[in-house]
Amino acid sequence: MNDIRRTILWVIFGFSMVLLWDQWQVHNGKQPTFFPSAASSKAVAPAAVPAASSAAVPGGVPSAVPSPVATGATSVPGMVSAPGSVPPAPLQGVKERIVVNSDVFTLTFDTEGGTLVKSSFNKFKDQANKDQGFVLLDESSNRVYVAQTGLIAAGTGGPALPTHKTIMVAAPGERSLKDGQNELVVKFESPDVGGLKLIKTYTIKRGAYDIAVRHEVVNTGSTAVSPQLYYQLVRDGNPPPGESSFYSTFTGPAIYTEAKKYQKIEFKDIEKGKVEVEKTATNGYIAMVQHYFASAWILGDGIKRDLFERKVDNNLYAVGMITSLDTIAAGTSKAIDAKFFVGPQEEKTLEAMAPGLELVKDYGWLTILAKPLYWLLDKLHGFIQNWGWSIVALVLLLKIAFYWLNAKAYASMAKMKSINPKIMEMRERLKDKPQEMQQQMMKIYKEEKVNPIGGCFPIMIQIPVFIALYWVLLSSVEMRGAPWMLWIRDLSSPDPYFILPVIMTLTTMLQTALNPAPPDPMQAKLMWFMPLIFSVMFFFFPSGLVLYWITNNILSIAQQWVINTRMGVPPQFNLPKFK
Repeated sequence: MNDIRRTILWVIFGFSMVLLWDQWQVHNGKQPTFFPSAASSKAVAPAAVPAASSAAVPGGVPSAVPSPVATGATSVPGMVSAPGSVPPAPLQGVKERIVVNSDVFTLTFDTEGGTLVKSSFNKFKDQANKDQGFVLLDESSNRVYVAQTGLIAAGTGGPALPTHKTIMVAAPGERSLKDGQNELVVKFESPDVGGLKLIKTYTIKRGAYDIAVRHEVVNTGSTAVSPQLYYQLVRDGNPPPGESSFYSTFTGPAIYTEAKKYQKIEFKDIEKGKVEVEKTATNGYIAMVQHYFASAWILGDGIKRDLFERKVDNNLYAVGMITSLDTIAAGTSKAIDAKFFVGPQEEKTLEAMAPGLELVKDYGWLTILAKPLYWLLDKLHGFIQNWGWSIVALVLLLKIAFYWLNAKAYASMAKMKSINPKIMEMRERLKDKPQEMQQQMMKIYKEEKVNPIGGCFPIMIQIPVFIALYWVLLSSVEMRGAPWMLWIRDLSSPDPYFILPVIMTLTTMLQTALNPAPPDPMQAKLMWFMPLIFSVMFFFFPSGLVLYWITNNILSIAQQWVINTRMGVPPQFNLPKFK
């Protein structure tokens, strides 16, 4: 039974690690670690993408809503299209890119559609080149990730209207946020297309990652019209640049509504047409999510919108929403306001920005445990001002909270260790009489008042808490670029000298050595090989995660040592015997 107890503990440990590893890979739409399939396709350059074909779109929107009729010469991947064959209006602008700087990011707009095609953050640096800001939105030869908006006619056969393909004119003005200036306005105006003009106004505020976006539709024709306005995010289906294959986080579209809450959408499900999400709503947002960062279109509550997602072409995917504008009389205009967020998944900032937006920082099914753990970690950082030491302090507090559970587990282990010589002698004496051996073993346990699996249950209770803490540390953008001490300058990156993983491996081996050696050679090998195998993965994990495991190991060893000593079972190291 002593062997059974150890086997159960290792099965629990192994099962937990395998779930955290292989199944998260599969669940998040990535290659499984243990059973890899063919490599994913390469990113598609915008210039190489033909116009998207027609496909059905949800919620009463005409089925002919593919890429809009181009009014410019350059082809950009897209999805929403205005039907009809009306010739494009004469261009009044020139296709060019405009760079705008604020105190938190640098944004690049394209006059084709007044589209936001690049964002670079000042605070968060590129992992490969620390001199450059991290790029989220991008439209280059290697990546496509853009935010588009435009107009479509309300019914089939309507005229072409200003879309994200229409060449617009950028209004003159400041392009950098000056000292003492709190906001910066960037405005684009389309030519008259189909009797309508579209004016886009982006208002960028100091210290904010959300941008106020106003769309004003001017009816220049002679009859009333009721157009529809679409917002969409388009990106390729490749993993984010620099994403480690040794731990997988969700990358893809997401939709949030009050009715169905946060709904993640896998690229592979869009590909197969198996997406089941809410199609209409009067609140919420649509987003594109990846590790540490996200973008989202947020429309005000009470505004009815149709939600859609689809594959655009080749390796490009879109998520968006379409809202109908009220009737616009001839010679009048109407405006609709929205917010566009592009930035890091800083939980407190997201919570204040829009209901449910903090859920883009995805903790999975352990959110109910992960959120209070993050809150406590953030409070500790407020006092300590160092994320590394805050991790150490948090693990220490958790160990204190679970002290009595751990004490019961280690006490049970100590009792088992104290009677282990008697068990070993009995096993050797009755090795040819297995039935009598089991009877004698149960008799010894009863006489000594020992429960052979008494150390398992207290440990099982704690497993969800420590897995939730794992997700907190893996998901928190605060770890990105955060130093701890000495050579650890970035808690989100692996230890460059592998010192922490080596220490983690040694502490794991020390924990194993403190346990009684199983008499079965196969179990002895399993006890030593499994910690070594799982420790290998930590050589590629972020330093913050490895620091958390090291702290937990050291505190567990200390508590086990103290309890064994108090119970009169002197700690001893049981080295492996492989024969």
